[in-house]
Formats: sequence, C-alpha cells, structure tokens
Amino acid sequence: MNYLKEILRGVFIGVANIIPGVSGGTIALSMGVYEKIIGAVNNLKKDFVGSIKTLLPYGIGVVVGIICLSFIIEFCLENFTIPTLFAFIGLIIGGLPAIYKKVKGEKIKVTHIISFILLSSVIIVPTIVTVGMTDSVKTVEFGFVSIIIMLVLGIISAASMVIPGVSGSMILMMLGYYETILESVNTFVTAALTFDFATALSMVGILFPFGIGVLAGILIAAKIIEKLLKRYPNATMWGIIALVVTSPFAILYGVDFAGTTLVTVIISIITFVLGTVGAIKLSGKE
Repeated sequence: MNYLKEILRGVFIGVANIIPGVSGGTIALSMGVYEKIIGAVNNLKKDFVGSIKTLLPYGIGVVVGIICLSFIIEFCLENFTIPTLFAFIGLIIGGLPAIYKKVKGEKIKVTHIISFILLSSVIIVPTIVTVGMTDSVKTVEFGFVSIIIMLVLGIISAASMVIPGVSGSMILMMLGYYETILESVNTFVTAALTFDFATALSMVGILFPFGIGVLAGILIAAKIIEKLLKRYPNATMWGIIALVVTSPFAILYGVDFAGTTLVTVIISIITFVLGTVGAIKLSGKE
C-alpha cells in the first residue's frame, strides 16, 4: 500500500511539471517527500541500490503522470482551466502545515525574513513581468543543434522538479518550447500505441536528450539544495515556504476569470478542497 502511495505522489509531481506555473518541487514538498527524494538523489554514489529503491516508485509515478496523463491534463486545462488550477492550488496549500512544522517554534531572525522576501520576489516579479507573453512556438528537428538545445532545456526544466515554486513548464513557455515538447510527448505516446515505430523513434531523438538534461539538472540542483539545508536550514526553509505561499499567485495571475459562472466557482471550490485533503493525506507519515 505504501509503495502505491509513493507512486501516486510521483504521479502528482509528474503532472505538476506539465502545468505552466505549477512546480513539481512544490508538490513534492507539500506531500512530505521532498527531502526524502533530495537525500536519495544525493546518496546515489554512496548507496546506489538503496537510493534507487527509494526513487523508483516516484520515478514510475512521474513517468505515468507526464506520459500517460498529458492528454488528460491538456484537455482539462483547455476545457476546465479554473477548476484544474484550483485542484493544484489545493495540493499546494494542503501541504503547508507539514512544511511549517519544520520551522515552528524556532526564533525568527532577520536572515529568515530576508530569505522569505527575496524568494517571494523570485516568484512574484517574473510572473508580473511575463504575464501575457505568448508562447512563440519553436520547432525542432533531429540534429546536433537540436540535441544540444533539448539537453540545455532539460537541465533548465529540472529546476521545477527540485526547486519548489519554480515552474519549468513556465520557463519552457517563455522560451517558446513548451508546446513543442508537450506535443512531442503526445506524438510519441500515440505512435507507440499505434505501433508507428518510425514516428516514435523520431520523437525519441528529441525527447531522449531532453530527458538526459533533466537528470543532469536534478543531480546538480539537488546537491545545491542539500548544502543549503545543511548550512542554513531555517533560512532555507523560510525561503522555500515563501516559494510555496506565492505559488498560487503565479498560477492564477493572468488567468481570465471573465465569464466565470456559479457552476465553475462551485466546482473550483470542490476541486480545491479535494486537492487540499489529498495533500494532507499524502503528506502524512508512512
């Protein structure tokens, strides 16, 4: 049962990485598995087998979330934007009590306040500046230049999986590659299911270097986060709390609420509550 629960957590983390404005790292933190995953990633050299056992269920969940649910998320965002976004806001808010416990009772210092303000601005300022920017879609074809581009994009996107509050999808959208990569994933899945191996293989040429970049980025970012948590635990946690608290702002800022009906409001409240309860359940002890 615990193994399935970990896979489910991984699914939510994977799905979060698809949605612009939502951070997989935030969802992992909200569900109480963030430090566990970071520790396992950084412990790969010392205890490879143990780390893989820890990471495997989350990895399976992430893959299922990204590959198998990308169609559903794409459909929900297009047709039920506000309720879908509120479900993820619920997941974020529901995990806040578990995060706050890590600093509860500790004396708040000036450095903690500075950390909170600085990290809040990291989310708020870019969100305000970039709102309304269109995703100028850029295409890629298999080749050396495209491989390098996908590799770099993968490293950048890894930030959303490791650094809470940072949305790799939003970064990809700003750079103009979000739709390209999402479409490549969907094309690969469709081709694989229809046994169109030629098309599937052409998509692998794009997605494989992107995946390698993601892995490299995770390793680099995880090491940085671990060192910060060891040297400046409370200041780092207050910074992380700031990223989590301001995430809903990044998700909702710029969303068109014009024409929102009472039914949409009610459904959004329900999805928010379900997300909150789900986060509380998933952030509970094993």
